[in-house]
Amino acid sequence: MNPTRAKGAPTRLAHRSVAGGQPWPLGATFDGAGVNFAVFSAHAARVEVCLFTDDGRREIARLALPERDGDIWHGHVEGLTPGTRYGLRVHGPYDPENGQRFNANKLLLDPYARQIVGRLKWSDALMGYRVGGAAGDLSFDTRDSAFAMPKCVVADASFDWGDDRPPRHDLRGTVIYEANVRGLTMAHPGIDPSLRGTFLGMSSEPMIDHLTRLGVTAVQLLPIQSFLNDRFLEVRGLRNYWGYQTIGFFAPEPRYMSHEAVWEFQAMVRRFHAAGIEVILDVVYNHSGEADQLGPTLSFRGIDNRSYYKLIGSGRDYENFTGTGNTLNLDHPMVLRMVMDSLRYWVEVMHVDGFRFDLASALARGPEGFEPESAFLDALRQDPVLSRVKLIAEPWDVGPDGYRLGRFPYPFLEWNDKFRDEVRRFWRGDPYGAAHLAKRLLGSAELFDHGGRAAVSSVNFIACHDGFTLSDVVSYSHKRNEANGEDNRDGHNENQSENFGIEGPTDDADVIAARDLRRRNLLATLFLSQGTPMILGGDEVGNSQSGNNNAYAQDNETGWIDWSGADDGFLRFVRRLIALRRAYPVLSQRRFLHGQRRGEDHPPDLEWRRADGATPTDDDWQNADWHSVGVIIRESSEKALPKHETDVFAFFNAAGETSVWLPKGRWFRVLDTADPDAMPQACEGEVYLARHSVALFARDDGR
Repeated sequence: MNPTRAKGAPTRLAHRSVAGGQPWPLGATFDGAGVNFAVFSAHAARVEVCLFTDDGRREIARLALPERDGDIWHGHVEGLTPGTRYGLRVHGPYDPENGQRFNANKLLLDPYARQIVGRLKWSDALMGYRVGGAAGDLSFDTRDSAFAMPKCVVADASFDWGDDRPPRHDLRGTVIYEANVRGLTMAHPGIDPSLRGTFLGMSSEPMIDHLTRLGVTAVQLLPIQSFLNDRFLEVRGLRNYWGYQTIGFFAPEPRYMSHEAVWEFQAMVRRFHAAGIEVILDVVYNHSGEADQLGPTLSFRGIDNRSYYKLIGSGRDYENFTGTGNTLNLDHPMVLRMVMDSLRYWVEVMHVDGFRFDLASALARGPEGFEPESAFLDALRQDPVLSRVKLIAEPWDVGPDGYRLGRFPYPFLEWNDKFRDEVRRFWRGDPYGAAHLAKRLLGSAELFDHGGRAAVSSVNFIACHDGFTLSDVVSYSHKRNEANGEDNRDGHNENQSENFGIEGPTDDADVIAARDLRRRNLLATLFLSQGTPMILGGDEVGNSQSGNNNAYAQDNETGWIDWSGADDGFLRFVRRLIALRRAYPVLSQRRFLHGQRRGEDHPPDLEWRRADGATPTDDDWQNADWHSVGVIIRESSEKALPKHETDVFAFFNAAGETSVWLPKGRWFRVLDTADPDAMPQACEGEVYLARHSVALFARDDGR
């Protein structure tokens, strides 16, 4: 099928002069005299730019781009200025069985749009095929979708950055705080109500003050690139809260703006930088919000379906390594270019400090599956801009052999879910807990100590956006996701959680005390481990999601942090943990620890201890009922020049109360989770540890 003209084209076009323009840069670029448009499509027959009134409701011009260089269509429209609303219509064959889905009746978003305004209004007119027809997606729909589409904006991204400088914190001192812009701010009483849920609210004085006092060095924001609400969620009266349905890789999400202006995001970044806090973006380049072959035609599908997506066989169906219906085709050089251009834009123009790549295994898939030297990973590693920012992989996808923890090359960091699960299991008293814990305390060296990678490569966490909050880990044995409308089938079933005999909230003082102690133990283990620690926003104040471990659609009180119920005592404890990690650099080393000596006259860089002071035997490590272990941590033996940093001895006791024999010498007990407000105390020889507790001892400088 080859439609030659979209129905509903304007009968009166605005009088505009369209010159050939340039094939670069891609997108819409204002040059003072007008706007240059450049759009990639390898299989199109014609590309049109559609201009709209300032409110975006009425199409006033449809202008064909007159030139094509290679696969880039381009033209220059004289007299256009920033603020112009526009969209694209792309003509070409509609042949789904061979991967072609052009339909010029559908208004499309420019993949390079720097700003998107308006909300997607779900309608069958958004589909390229006739919904309900016998031929399914092989049919052709002639309705104009412009009324239901958001509009692109010719954006002016110039901004007075002043003396802004990226903090560039060394990974040894990095503490990441994962947060959702709306979730962090919507219920905060100190933030101006008009700014709650926005970039400006996120960087308001109360929030900056909270984060700086907490001691975090980076905020990692859930997706803020323009995304859509899934249709099935709107039918249920819900909406996309997490943001993992990106449709505009260059445009900040409109719902996070209060003035419909790109500068709002830039102002947020500048404020964070002034406070010494880096901004890391959670980015979703593995798929788009267009779903599978029955999804809407919003952008990539209508511009060049065969190029933008990984297709199966002849091309009617999509590869689905992401669980969302499609997978972007980063094997195509122009799709890879789009992703790289997007990343550089966020660094160079928006000044962000790093990225966390959602389902990163999908980004590195080649014909034979996951490839550590894939085009995408190699492009990032050699890029002079991107190789200098923080790069974090979520090292899995849902495709075959998609779990690739520890397989990403330097300089990537990786989310380490083994740390989360095995630390939770240790404190729950599961078998072989001590042996598993020992690996996680040392930065998971068996996974990451290769290819010149550092011990900070492991991003350690106890809780993240996907799963129980820290408070819910100790309050629920089963997920409570009924509000998502999926009959509690969604979300993880294995949470390694424990409710201490009562499911959910309770007034039982003993249960509350046990839960509080478990929370302290879990976070103490996090901050006493080698690697890069990350905490979930709200965990520091005891936030709960009422047992919902998949709050992706809960843009409401369930997903928002409840600041009114903040646990101030626990907040003080978390601040103390972060300060202790900073005070004792041996807790965050770049080199892995393997129990080796630096010469004959130096002790090994780590030593394991039982409670009686003896070195554990092989039988101990293989004992399923061994639930307590101690470790002496010194400077790595691989370090060329030691700085004589203070040694520490940490003991993790998931068993009953016990006496612990300290290593020889005089020590200070600087942390005891059973007595979180205790002051440092000098001690040596035999000390007492309460049941289910963590203690940290620092060697007296006098040794």
